Amino acid sequence: MTAAAVPPLALVSGPEEVLVERAVARLVGAARASGADVIRIESAGYEPGALAMHASPSLFGGTTCLVVRGLHESPDELQLDLLALLGAPVEDVSIVVTHGGGMKGKKVLDTLKKLGAEVIECPAIKSDRDKSDFVLKEFARARRKITSDGVRALVEAVGKDVRELASACAQLIADTEGPVDDAVVDTYHGGKVEASGFRVADAAVAGQAGEALRLLRHAIASGVDPVPIVAVLASQLRQLIKVGSAGRGSSAQLAKTLGLAPWQVDRARRAVGHWTADGLAVALQAVAAADFEVKGGGRDPVYAVERAILTITRARAGH
Repeated sequence: MTAAAVPPLALVSGPEEVLVERAVARLVGAARASGADVIRIESAGYEPGALAMHASPSLFGGTTCLVVRGLHESPDELQLDLLALLGAPVEDVSIVVTHGGGMKGKKVLDTLKKLGAEVIECPAIKSDRDKSDFVLKEFARARRKITSDGVRALVEAVGKDVRELASACAQLIADTEGPVDDAVVDTYHGGKVEASGFRVADAAVAGQAGEALRLLRHAIASGVDPVPIVAVLASQLRQLIKVGSAGRGSSAQLAKTLGLAPWQVDRARRAVGHWTADGLAVALQAVAAADFEVKGGGRDPVYAVERAILTITRARAGH
């Protein structure tokens, strides 16, 4: 964004804080590049009249960019002051407003849009499909390539938190050369809790009892709690059921319909042929029982997960 691209009004809308921070940083950077003074106004603790004071022309001239954070949490006084300022705009003052969602501040939102504010959407990144798309965009923006297996490994290893996922992408882009695949990701992030849980689940769903138990014991010895491992087991079994009952179609089409990432569809398709409906039902019951026990319903959480793994591997067709 160049200095000439600084909009007089901008609305950064959506709950994904990582995207919100980036959008605000771009707008603030553009404003500063044009010589504007940047004044940040937080909704919490807002003093009535502060907005008008900051928007008042300076004795020394120049331009001002007002950044109003958290309209969705703002007191009525801030909303009224914003509406007054929008109704009588001050020359050489640009306004950036962030809104995380919900109905609070709707009148200000409607006014901003009616006045032609530049709207930057920052939707929540929740599903693995969303996170996979985020990773691909991060690498594309840096003009780097990451393989589908690399995306899968990165989302599985650090995808619980979007901020950590963004940081992991930045690290891999900065510290590596050439295409990033699952082996590269594993070098940097293979020891993470999430990665350990997915390895256990992959082996269990594949019917590899010995390998799954070995990986489980290694994970537990490394300090991994049994609860997230059971959660991953349940998630992978549910994905098998979703994909198995979804019918035909490309991975991309099914991923969009089911709310999964394409690599999850591909993985489930490779595995589901080895399962029967009865086997999946037995496996899910075993995971449900383990979930109860690891959350306080049993005396030995690790044994509960081991028993679930053995039941899952036996339930797989051909065992």
